[in-house]
Amino acid sequence: MTVYFANGKVKVDPKYDPQILALAEKAKTINGYMIQVKGYASASGSASLNQKLSEDRANNVTNILLQQGRVPLTNMLAPGAMGESRQVVKDKTADSEAENRRVVVRILQNKGIAGI
Repeated sequence: MTVYFANGKVKVDPKYDPQILALAEKAKTINGYMIQVKGYASASGSASLNQKLSEDRANNVTNILLQQGRVPLTNMLAPGAMGESRQVVKDKTADSEAENRRVVVRILQNKGIAGI
């Protein structure tokens, strides 16, 4: 799933809470699951600011998974702060910039833990 953010913002819009919590519940049904959270920023602003924004965004989504979704810390990968890397859209239009301000959350399966 993808959570989008306003320019310069790190607070998760409450409209995403049900989706994040549903993802947490789905993950718990998968044997050997791990949840990966990666934060990104648009290319506007300085690279160091964008790195910090992507880190704070990833941490905020991770906190929802841990605190409200009750995902055990042992099932979370360390949140990744990707900064301006891996821009979804390279042009500088407002819509493209908005798509780049995101956190991507994935459920992964550790086949070693799952015994697959």
